[in-house]
Amino acid sequence: MTNKFYAPGEQRAARVNDLFAAVAPRYDLINDLQSFGLHRRWKRRLVWLARVKPGDRALDLCCGTGDIAFALAARGAAVIGLDSSKRMLAIAEKRKAKVRKPSTGGALAQVEFLRGDAQQLPLPDGSFDIVTVGYGLRNLPSWEAGLGEMQRVARPGARLLVLDFGKPDYRPWRWLYFNYLRLFVPMLGRIVCSDAAAYAYILESLKHYPAQRGVAAKMRESGLVRVRVENLLGGAMSINYSEKAQRDEKLE
Repeated sequence: MTNKFYAPGEQRAARVNDLFAAVAPRYDLINDLQSFGLHRRWKRRLVWLARVKPGDRALDLCCGTGDIAFALAARGAAVIGLDSSKRMLAIAEKRKAKVRKPSTGGALAQVEFLRGDAQQLPLPDGSFDIVTVGYGLRNLPSWEAGLGEMQRVARPGARLLVLDFGKPDYRPWRWLYFNYLRLFVPMLGRIVCSDAAAYAYILESLKHYPAQRGVAAKMRESGLVRVRVENLLGGAMSINYSEKAQRDEKLE
């Protein structure tokens, strides 16, 4: 059965925006439920791998409600969080206005949210020390174009990181994991936001996405260096890490 939120080609962006408009009010809750809270650990790992230094400029694409953007800012980066969904950005702005933790000091003031297309960033070349995307590259009409834009706006030496659902190499585990996405996650979507298709979309989109190995191959092909994959939960999730080569650096 075709998922109503998945469409190839030109209709993809509109369908994805419809999806996130539908789930935005319960997005964070369902993330906690479907991952048993582990998504928070995986995002912390992403931020740790980014090696944030005070004064770094960071861009978080497909930022959603702002988890990664806020975490980067808490470590001292000046952050732009970009997303195409008005409803998701509205929640991110509310979180920014409400959350004032003493441990972050003025860090949240360093987060700016911007609406835009991750495939055509309204940002200049070579602007950021860190570029991240969490659970977003897979949702673009062209993930390759999104990765290309990440590379374009990165400075030489910048860290580029992608966190997303993966495809485990171990076949029995992949079978169990895909069936979890096929059966349990849509049921959770139906219970929590009255729309099973919104979460059945995850598996449908993953089928059309090359996951960690394909992203790593494209990173190398694009001239990024120090490319590596960190598998999480046996490859059910993954972080792709790379760096933009320095001008005088030999490519791998």
